[in-house]
Amino acid sequence: MELLEKLTILADAAKYDAACTSSGARRGPRAGMVGCTSSSVAGCCHSYSADGRCVTLLKVLLSNDCSYECSYCVNRRSNDTPRATFEPRELAELTIGFYRRNYVEGLFLSSAVLVSPDRTTERMIEALRILREEFCFNGYVHAKAIPGTSPELVTRLGLLADRLSVNIELPSEASLRALAPNKTRHAILAPMRQIRDEAAESQQELVKHRCAPRFAPAGQATQLIVGASGESDRHILNLTESLYTRYRLRRVFYSAYVPVVENTLLPALDTKPPLLREHRLYQADWLLRFYGFRASELLDESQPDFDPRLDPKCCWALRHPEFFPVEVNRADYETLLRVPGMGVVSAKRILVARRTGPLHADDLKKLGVVMKRAQYFLTCSGRLATPLRLSGAAVLAGLLALERATAPQSVYEQLSLFA
Repeated sequence: MELLEKLTILADAAKYDAACTSSGARRGPRAGMVGCTSSSVAGCCHSYSADGRCVTLLKVLLSNDCSYECSYCVNRRSNDTPRATFEPRELAELTIGFYRRNYVEGLFLSSAVLVSPDRTTERMIEALRILREEFCFNGYVHAKAIPGTSPELVTRLGLLADRLSVNIELPSEASLRALAPNKTRHAILAPMRQIRDEAAESQQELVKHRCAPRFAPAGQATQLIVGASGESDRHILNLTESLYTRYRLRRVFYSAYVPVVENTLLPALDTKPPLLREHRLYQADWLLRFYGFRASELLDESQPDFDPRLDPKCCWALRHPEFFPVEVNRADYETLLRVPGMGVVSAKRILVARRTGPLHADDLKKLGVVMKRAQYFLTCSGRLATPLRLSGAAVLAGLLALERATAPQSVYEQLSLFA
């Protein structure tokens, strides 16, 4: 098979893997090396460096010839699809060739399970070894660690890659048994635990020895499929919080299930991907990571799923009227973050600006507060930002009208992710 044909098949097969995240790596140009992790050019797939600049990646699978039978996967063993596999040297030469042509700044490498997890990982390691040692490539590499891989190979992979990912795929063990019988909860969580521990050890060694080898310096991430199984948003969010707490993940990605295969256990092929649900989970994930919320605050047994009409922060505010209104001239940072329409940047600006004098409603808009949302939930020097004290139903109606006005109809229709 021609190299271009392999690239076409394996790049298309990689589109279901999420990779848009901050790389967290900070390697600049070095004498005798090519590439760095802090440049920005146009390219195939985008990630972001620690300082916020865009890094472009060659996003590809090593192979789509899978020995597993995951019901939701287009590359499953029984599916009739064109198969291709890169040789390690082919992939390394392709990556460095794309870099030298200024197409990409790094590599996102995943793979189907070719024969076994260990054999697949060995080929991935060899490709990255050639890239790092023979071509002296110093750029960003994000590699997927396959569940069930032996610990020794995970260690070798982590010493070659900047970031590792172990895809948890489905939110519960019951869903794994039903839809991915070749995968187990233990096989997924064991490498996550190993990556967490070895990354921490690597950081401690670097404190003692500046030239100590770095193990996955940009940390680890994972991906969850949303909508392929029946778990609630509450279940998914509790799992997310646990992954951040126990395994120190940098990101959890949510991938709306795209119907690509016919299976009675899965949504029908004519079902549209639940993109709006995915969007609400990303908003809630942001609240967990940056706004001090807990999963138990956002959803509970009485409300296990997010309201698709409103963002999670507005929903929380409407359910907790006792918390409001918030006085912007006295509230602390954590309290300000809970006001809808107010973000991390605008809350910090308020703390600085109010040192010189009391703030008024007109000042808040200049500081970046979205007053169309925030006006219902705050006061300025004891005065309401909105002229009238509205009931909960009136506030809900106002927020829903704002959502309809700011979001195009196509968002609610949930167009295909790959249209």
